[in-house]
Amino acid sequence: MRSHLRPRIVVAAAIPLTIAALTAGSTAPAPAGTGAATFTNFEPAGLKTFGLDEGGGSVGTKCPGAGPSKCYNVAGEPAIRADEKGNFYAASENGLGAGTEAWKSTDGGLHYVTLPSPNAVSTGNDSGIAPGGGDVDVAVGDDTNSAGFVPLHIASLNLANIDVSNSQDGGKSFVLQPAAAKMVGDDREWIAADDSHQSPFKVPLEGGDKVCISYHDTVQNISVDCDYNGGLLFPQHSSAIDPSHAAYLVANNAIGNLAIARDTFEGDHTKGNHTLYQIFSGPKDLAGDIACGGFTCYNAVYMGVSTDGGVTFTDYPVHINPDVNVSYGHQFTNVSVDRTGNVYAVYSDNHNIFYSFSTTQGTTWQGPFRVNRTPANTAIFPWSVSGDSGKLDVVYYGTSHSPAAGETPDNYPASAAWHVYFAQNLNATTAGSTFTQVAASPVNHYGGVCESGVGCTGNRDLYDDFGVAASPTTGMASIVYTDDQFRASDARNPNAPSCRAATTNSGSCVHTAFATQLTGPGIY
Repeated sequence: MRSHLRPRIVVAAAIPLTIAALTAGSTAPAPAGTGAATFTNFEPAGLKTFGLDEGGGSVGTKCPGAGPSKCYNVAGEPAIRADEKGNFYAASENGLGAGTEAWKSTDGGLHYVTLPSPNAVSTGNDSGIAPGGGDVDVAVGDDTNSAGFVPLHIASLNLANIDVSNSQDGGKSFVLQPAAAKMVGDDREWIAADDSHQSPFKVPLEGGDKVCISYHDTVQNISVDCDYNGGLLFPQHSSAIDPSHAAYLVANNAIGNLAIARDTFEGDHTKGNHTLYQIFSGPKDLAGDIACGGFTCYNAVYMGVSTDGGVTFTDYPVHINPDVNVSYGHQFTNVSVDRTGNVYAVYSDNHNIFYSFSTTQGTTWQGPFRVNRTPANTAIFPWSVSGDSGKLDVVYYGTSHSPAAGETPDNYPASAAWHVYFAQNLNATTAGSTFTQVAASPVNHYGGVCESGVGCTGNRDLYDDFGVAASPTTGMASIVYTDDQFRASDARNPNAPSCRAATTNSGSCVHTAFATQLTGPGIY
């Protein structure tokens, strides 16, 4: 079993602001335009809880604005979503046993306010122990409840099982389900939400939506568990790998995220239809599995599609590379669905980012098409968000370093400078359409990037993934990412002697940062 659990980071001191915000006085992003996208970057406040110095803030701390003595955190490997009202919700991990950080933006991602830890025993917990703290993912519901809030769901690993924390009040408080998964010994969970109209149990709570999680169980099968009461019980259990592929994929795959299509209408029929999509990679067939021996042979990208609410799945090939030695088992294959039900698969071969698209609810695919271009000569860790029909944003870590024969990102030289890149395609359901590309962040890492989870022997400061969301009210993106750089020009927190100014990485500087789009086209 290939684990992606994040080891705990404990530092005794604060981390300074990553980069000064380019604009701090605005209350909303500029209207979407036709020029190149521009971004502002800043660091949110972590909670000073769990008996540890995980950040300088408290619940309600607003960054930027509260100052470097509060606007810092030690979290990494974040996730982000936007609800239908344009609120952004993000979460990141302090490491197993140290709990999850969470933030909310109500002004288009220009500022983020620190929320209570979703999986803490209590807001004031100082025991030094909290459930969760492993891989994180975020989901938002489809509809508002009677109080006017869109339900929020945050998933995290706790070694034995999966924490699902649910909020019906916009992140002010959470109800924790610490054993959401039907199978134990879980790894790399994902979460998605929808409305609860399809409940076979006929007992939806007021405001409760449908919530599904997917994860690797102890035999590397991809389990999918669903709940129809706002993420409380998860009684429905299935496998995303169908019987025709089980012989060579159940124990031999790399999991990607889970997505649910919302109700969308085209003409006189429903196109989205609440279909569940589970993306993953694996070998082409049993012969390929045996010949190549596993992880290096994940030359096929698959989409598990469920049209019955997650009870059963059928797996369709997105792309099969004829070269068995090409692997798409790199963190992570990613799926997103636009407002009219078009589906996008994004994946990496460890050097470039590709996407494929489906206008037939995941049953047939066109692609692959390359996303990144110079100066992002190497691109890894893709994530996507789609908006109106054919509009797609993709983010990835990229460097101008071009690999020599046989060279992988794990052993790139110290001179390889990585940035967060933002690519956008406003005609993504047209074969051969092009992406714009801009660097959305300053350098966030130098040198090698290990992609083998806890099996890494090289630098793992960037961990395994990050994310992007777009506001349905403005169309503009907000990116949450991991950074290990100290900004010498920033006002340095006096309590941070372990985070040194340097031109290379510092593990003690690892933190979560935001890059929010200020100008350029939006996808809604």
